[in-house]
Amino acid sequence: MFLWGSSFVAMKYAIGRIDPMLVVCARMIIASLCFLPFVRSFSRLHLGRKHLLPLLAMGICEPCLYFLFEAAALNLTSASQASMITTMLPLLVAVAAALFLGESITRRVVAGLVLAAVGAVWLSLAASVSEHAPNPVLGNFLEFLAMVTATGYIILVKKLSADLPSLFLTAVQSFIGAVFFLFIVVIMDIHMPEAVSVSALLSVLYLGTFVSVGAYGLYNFGVSRVPANQAAAFINLIPLWAIILGVVLLGERFTLWQFIAGLLIFVGVMMTQQHGTRPEGD
Repeated sequence: MFLWGSSFVAMKYAIGRIDPMLVVCARMIIASLCFLPFVRSFSRLHLGRKHLLPLLAMGICEPCLYFLFEAAALNLTSASQASMITTMLPLLVAVAAALFLGESITRRVVAGLVLAAVGAVWLSLAASVSEHAPNPVLGNFLEFLAMVTATGYIILVKKLSADLPSLFLTAVQSFIGAVFFLFIVVIMDIHMPEAVSVSALLSVLYLGTFVSVGAYGLYNFGVSRVPANQAAAFINLIPLWAIILGVVLLGERFTLWQFIAGLLIFVGVMMTQQHGTRPEGD
């Protein structure tokens, strides 16, 4: 979650100097190259026709659609506000897991979902236009759409991890993302800027290795070991790291009303935590 929280800051910094689609394409290619040493072991996996469509859907949900929405969102809102919208993801996953995985959901979870949704809307409406957030309402809505696609990704990873290793699932995400965003870059005729700072390049390298490989790899492994709604609950730590790093590294500011709205989201999320839930297989 620390790696994912830091990705908001790294992404915000990188897209200030390089086209967002180029940044995402580069990080996917870098991540794909990191998995090349494992291709031989991947070839020994027993893949069936039943895996192909879910694998493709997983990759389309995240990174493809997810990064399209998030890159657009970070052009319009601050890294701190975008990270607060991610607190909606555990709630969305709880509902989806109940519908598609048979995991339990209570009225308390539903109440928490509504409360957190109110907080997320309040957070957006309380946001002020600034150099970091030229259109926070639209930006935060696009970040919410990114959370919807992330929900689909988590549910699919949970299903696929019953048969396939998490490292392979992470590699598939990277390869699908690399092809998809390379196509986008070519179609949109996006070119590398004439001058790019070393720090911007290091940000892209960090996103490709520590986030696309490290964070996703660790999270996919976690999802394979515990119920989806439990794994998603840890996502609530992302805003904490993103806000701290956004303030320290980007000089972002949070207003009092935004802080209260963010607190409302966390209260809603806490209401969804079901005590006594045991990991599957225990």
